[in-house]
Amino acid sequence: MQESYVPRRPPEASDLEIRGLRHHVTRWPGTDPEPVFLLHGWADTGDTFQFLVDALPDHRSFIAPDLRGFGRSEWPAEGYWFPDYFADLEALLDRLAPDTPVTLVGHSMGGNIATLYAGIRPERVRRVVCIEGFGLARTHPEQAPARYREWLSQLREPPVFARFPSLEAFTHLLVRRNPRLPPDRAAFIAAAWTRLEPDGSVTMRADPAHKRVNAVLYRREEAEACWREITAPVLYVVAEQSDFLSRLGDDGRPETMARFVRRLEPCLIPDAGHMVHHEQPERLAREIEDFLARH
Repeated sequence: MQESYVPRRPPEASDLEIRGLRHHVTRWPGTDPEPVFLLHGWADTGDTFQFLVDALPDHRSFIAPDLRGFGRSEWPAEGYWFPDYFADLEALLDRLAPDTPVTLVGHSMGGNIATLYAGIRPERVRRVVCIEGFGLARTHPEQAPARYREWLSQLREPPVFARFPSLEAFTHLLVRRNPRLPPDRAAFIAAAWTRLEPDGSVTMRADPAHKRVNAVLYRREEAEACWREITAPVLYVVAEQSDFLSRLGDDGRPETMARFVRRLEPCLIPDAGHMVHHEQPERLAREIEDFLARH
């Protein structure tokens, strides 16, 4: 069995009820009274920010929720609507940082939540670090009939996540898929991402309903309108080996995003793919700490 990564800063974990759902929250307290909120991506969990936290100064305080339907947080019976993540974040801020603007660090889906919320509530956000998460591929109204058909078809059979024979097997899969991921970190991530089934197999610790296509097309113009309202400085992190920019085309390029985000600071992390906070946490931490220190 592969030995797992040992945290330098052991976390504290608790559950909070946020808007009627139990949310699992991981915290790394520091002496800084202003916490940094860490928002994970699709199928990820808050506790896998551990590598990044360990590479950042000890005085920083961090809070990382498992977003609804992911990790150890509760699954809503009524399904998923993206604006719920804004409302969940706001309720979390009301509870844990009610009196001061906050710093948001978001990866992928979490980056989309962070940047959109920063435009929706600019008075509540002091700084933003967006890691591979500015927008989705542009869509067009002509795609709507096919999207609705796909969504209706998927409703006929509940989605499922694959099962793996053991935690070790899933760990080996993570390493094979991502050669930049050290085995001890892969073991840590595997334990965070999966739950044990009665037969000894493991499956993703997330609601399979997340696999269902969104019936509503992504509306880029609405996102751009929100981004124009951002007043906080934004560090825009892109990984050199990621396909993030190729999927977005010109829409994701820093020079394009600078037309909407007034205080954008681009940052390229070499020798890293989309999961840059898992692969290059030390390099990413240096860029983030430099950004936080300047703002």
